[in-house]
Parts: sequence; structure tokens; C-alpha cells
Amino acid sequence: MDHTFLVDLLGENQVSTAESTLTEHATDWGTEDSDGAPPDAVVYPDSTEDISAVLAAATERGIPVTPYAAGTSLEGNPVPAHGGISMNLTRMDAVLDVRPDDFQLDVEPGVMGPEIEAAAGQHGLFFPPLPSSGDISTIGGMIANAASGMQTVKYGEIADWVLELEVVLADGSVITAGSKAVKTSSGYNLRDLFVGSEGTLGVVTRATLELAGRPEQIKGGRALFATLDDAAAAVSDAVRSGVDVAKIELLDAEAATMSNAYTGADLPDQPMVFLEFHADHGIDDEIAFCEAVLADHDPERFEIADEERMDDLWRARKDLAPAIDDYDPDRVFRHPGDVTVPISEYGTLIAYAKSLAGEYDLSIPCFGHAGDGNVHYAILVDPDDPDEAARAKEAHSRIIERAIEVGGTATGEHGIGQGKRGYLVAEHGEEAVEAMRAVKRALDPNDTLNPGKLFPETADGERVKGTLPDAE
Repeated sequence: MDHTFLVDLLGENQVSTAESTLTEHATDWGTEDSDGAPPDAVVYPDSTEDISAVLAAATERGIPVTPYAAGTSLEGNPVPAHGGISMNLTRMDAVLDVRPDDFQLDVEPGVMGPEIEAAAGQHGLFFPPLPSSGDISTIGGMIANAASGMQTVKYGEIADWVLELEVVLADGSVITAGSKAVKTSSGYNLRDLFVGSEGTLGVVTRATLELAGRPEQIKGGRALFATLDDAAAAVSDAVRSGVDVAKIELLDAEAATMSNAYTGADLPDQPMVFLEFHADHGIDDEIAFCEAVLADHDPERFEIADEERMDDLWRARKDLAPAIDDYDPDRVFRHPGDVTVPISEYGTLIAYAKSLAGEYDLSIPCFGHAGDGNVHYAILVDPDDPDEAARAKEAHSRIIERAIEVGGTATGEHGIGQGKRGYLVAEHGEEAVEAMRAVKRALDPNDTLNPGKLFPETADGERVKGTLPDAE
């Protein structure tokens, strides 16, 4: 690809074809180097006008453009599958405005979670739906992947806190989707169309986020159970009973073993449930209610800490990702699962995953945002053992298929990207997927934006293009 037109548009300091830069943008956290796809050039826009100019020129030339943020996604979402341009948005990292009287904040897409919290915190506010990876992720990536996190059980997902978006379409046109009003019934809901579209429909250049008042009281807790069935049943019972919990996380015994080994904690290697409570008053009453509900499932230990001590209490959960990575030096973390099911199916699905671990002779620690039915799991694989890798892939597929069968989803947080394209039709039906294709073709008829994602046929190299005269 001749990239001189990019230099003409942006200048040399905003365009790179250095091999190291191309390699850096060829993968995300969930993509092996061998499966990566380097772009032909990387651009670093610093304004909406830059993005508009690049997209218009790329579409005119038939060159793919793949938005890229922090690279922390797990399904190959920002991998430039067809080469072309990787559009790195991290230089657009300004907090544009804070309006505390309206509980609103305007940000550019490259702003990281800590900057959002700092800006909001100056006014006694916070952004409740930040995911666990919020410290290392950009708001643009969170919006693109419809991210959510530990506090979804109380506050909802990122999508629930996005009011308005400025978006550049594939032809370079700029639109506003949504409104700064907290509700609107005017026209199609374009805002929610772009949230979770993984950069396949447009590039977000500004977001208006809704904020909340920081709760006056925050306390956290941890309960230990003898069996996984008891722990999962306790979670389901707490949710069904209406316990007002801000976080409720589960670790199975295998995950607990890995976390204890990593943190040096003096805890039994058995299932744990972690809880956090937010309130402006009466928090101790809510904790007592929760403890009473959990008591029906025979917890062996129930501990509560105030905000100052919560980090110590929660460390086993917060350090779980590096703990899994560190546990077995001969195995690597593969297939980061994030299926989500109705809460009544939560315990059953975890039990099914553990049964597959035995059937396939694999290590599959399970954990996750239990309060909203989100099951995370990792499959540890010897990279030099093709048979084990094949067993892991099959087990991963069966977990996803079972989640869909019981009314759940293949992905609660990570998105489809490249890794889960094969499950889209099973989850939504061919007619619904064809409706998605129709939206893609209408907004991006040349398939400029992030080709090779979402749709099952793209796994075989096909493109989703429209029928306009200039759509090859």
C-alpha cells in the first residue's frame, strides 16, 4: 500500500510504517503472534477532522481501516485482518468537559479509566460501569466492545451510561448519535447501534457519559464455601432475594488455589464468593440481610471489611489474572471465556465446564461476575502439545454452545471479534444476522471499517459489502 496520501493528510509525525509499530498493532491480548495480521501503516489522529479525512480517503481507495485503542481486547477485535490502516486513537485522550450539575462528562476515545475517575472524583462523582480492565483500557475500546465489569449487577453496563456519541462514518461524514438528555424517543436509537459494533460501523470521536454520586458507605466481604454447588447456589439465592449488592464475584476451588499460590494468602483452596456493598445509609442492615441469605448455603467463613481494608480482602480476586498466568510455567492461558447465562443457569453452567475439564483432562479454572450470570474461565494449555490444544478448543466450543442452548450469550463483555464469529448465527438466527449485515452494508458499503470481524463468513476471508456502484 502506498501510504504517501496519509502523510499528505496528517503529516509525518502522525503516520508510521516502522516494522516494530506494525508488529505491535498486529495482535491484541487474546491473539497469538502466529495469528496476527500487521497493517500496512499506522495513523495517529488527534482530531475528528483527522479521522474524517483518513476514512474518506481510505474508502475512496478501497483501503481497510481498523480502529485500535489500548490493545487489551481478547477476541482479535482490533486486529487488521485485511491489512491496510490501523487507526490508533490513543492520542485523542482529552477530558473535554465535566458538568457535575448534570452528572455528565465529555471525553475523547483515548481517555483511560483512571482519568475518567479522577475527573469525576473531583466533584464527588464516579463512573460506575468501568470494567475490571478499566485501568488499562480506553473508553473508546469499552464502548466499541460494549464492555461491563464487576459492578454490572447493581449499575448496569457501559451502554447504560453512554448518553451521546460523535461518530465518523466510513465515508468521512460526522454524525451525532444520542442526546445529552437522559431520555429521548426521537428517531432510531443510533447511539446503541454503535455501542458494541467493534469499530465495524463507525469511529467514536467523542462520548458523553453519565456519572453517579459516590456512595457514602462502601464495605466489602468474602465468604468461603465447602463446595462449588454451595457457592453458586448462594450467589443465585442472593440475587433472587433482592440483596442490594454492588459486586458479587465467584472463584472456584481451582481458581482459589492459583490465587493463593500467587498472593501467598493463608486461605483454604476452596470456592469463594466476594461481595461489595454501596449505600448512602443502612449498609450494615443490607450486609446482615445478605449474610442471612448466604447462611442457608452453609458458608464456612463470612468476613466483612470497611473500604480501607477491602483491598486486602479482595486481593485473591483482583490478582486472579496474573495468578492464572503465573501458576504453571509449562502452560499458557488460552480461550478466555466470558459466556453469560440467566442467573438460574449459572451454577449448572459452571458445573458443566468443570465436567468438561475432567472429560478432556484439562485445567479450567472458573470465576466471574456471578451476580449477572457472567462466567469467566481460562483453559491452560501446553503450547507444545497439539493434542491438548485441540482438546482445549473443543471444550471451549462446548461451553459456549451450552451457554447459548440455555438462553445465554457467547460473550457478555469481550465481543465477537474474530474468536467467536462461528457462534453468531447459533445465538441470533440467520435472519437476525442478515439484518446485521444489512446495517453494515448500509453504513459501510465498501467494508472499509474493521473487515474480517463479527460475521461467520469472514473467517474464510469473505467481505461484507454493499451493492453501491463503487463497492467492489
